[in-house]
Amino acid sequence: MAAIPVYRWRLAPDGYATFRQLRTRGLRPGGQDVAAVLERPRKRRGPLVAYLYRIDLAKPVRPMTPAKRAALAKANAARRVCPACQRDAGYRIPSSLGMCVPCAYPEEQCAA
Repeated sequence: MAAIPVYRWRLAPDGYATFRQLRTRGLRPGGQDVAAVLERPRKRRGPLVAYLYRIDLAKPVRPMTPAKRAALAKANAARRVCPACQRDAGYRIPSSLGMCVPCAYPEEQCAA
């Protein structure tokens, strides 16, 4: 098993891209393993790490089907419904609160 090359921040050679960079090009890793690691040093903690994939082995992103689009819309709509009051909050319910803001902080709503 070969060691994965590690590059310093902004010094990776051409032909490598992060997952987000692949996505902006309309590509996905396509099952390939991480080809290299990019490290950005920090003063008080360990380095920031980004995983790099080879662009030549990347595959095109699969197209969104109507069924996938409908399932995604249904899941997003479910994340907007408050479990406490069962109303559409108009925004995605924060997982830190677990309910809409008026239900989480009712005393602040009465003061306003």
